[in-house]
Amino acid sequence: MPSIFAYQSSEVDWCESNFQHSEVVAEFYNTFSNVTFFIFGPLMMFLMHPYAQKRSRCTYGVCVLFMVVGLFSIYFHMTLSFLGQLLDEISILWLLASGYSVWMPRCYFPTFLGENRSQFTCLVVITTMVSTFLSFLRPTVNAYALNSIAVHILYIVVQEYKKTSNKELRHLIEVSVVLWAFALTSWISDRCLCSFWQRINFFYLHSIWHVLISITFPYGMVTLALVDARYEMPDQTLKVRYWPRDSWPVGLPYVEIIGDHKNC
Repeated sequence: MPSIFAYQSSEVDWCESNFQHSEVVAEFYNTFSNVTFFIFGPLMMFLMHPYAQKRSRCTYGVCVLFMVVGLFSIYFHMTLSFLGQLLDEISILWLLASGYSVWMPRCYFPTFLGENRSQFTCLVVITTMVSTFLSFLRPTVNAYALNSIAVHILYIVVQEYKKTSNKELRHLIEVSVVLWAFALTSWISDRCLCSFWQRINFFYLHSIWHVLISITFPYGMVTLALVDARYEMPDQTLKVRYWPRDSWPVGLPYVEIIGDHKNC
């Protein structure tokens, strides 16, 4: 039985041909496409700093976990090792768990918790720890389970889309869902239609997934922050801004707190 550290000890092997461009990097494009995680992660920490100071410093932790996902994804695709696979998938699990803990609206909490966020966070942490342990038993189904969690988040976002008349929030939700759908399509196509893509010599769908999902992260983060603000910051006004300029047709979204509506 190969070591969990050994190259290609994982049962998962993506469509890109192995060791085509380097003797030490198994999947070249799938490895280096993760560079976007280290661009958007620090940038969102900087852009969301005023919001994090006002709402929750855990926002920084979410951004750090996003970069950890990129780091472990690099290690996995570089080695295709069993340990790399586990670290990659477990880091995604903890990223989703952190988003749940920080931004899940209280109205969606389990009824036995009432609306106690501290207890909800404890429940999420315990569940994630159990799931982390179980991931060592069934690693090949982890990715599908993770996308199932993403579907649950999508369900909540759709429910909030139906409730709101805020044009900025509706636009962000629409863009987030479209980006996530394109990203997921790339992931599924690479996983399930590999023989077709190999016949036409196009091996890049999983690396495209990395780029698209890393772009989805800022949009999803700002979407959840706006949804959360409706419940947790009702007296605050949050304005969506885009880096580097609001006037540019393409930009990175972030939120700016421009004041409150408290009456004296």
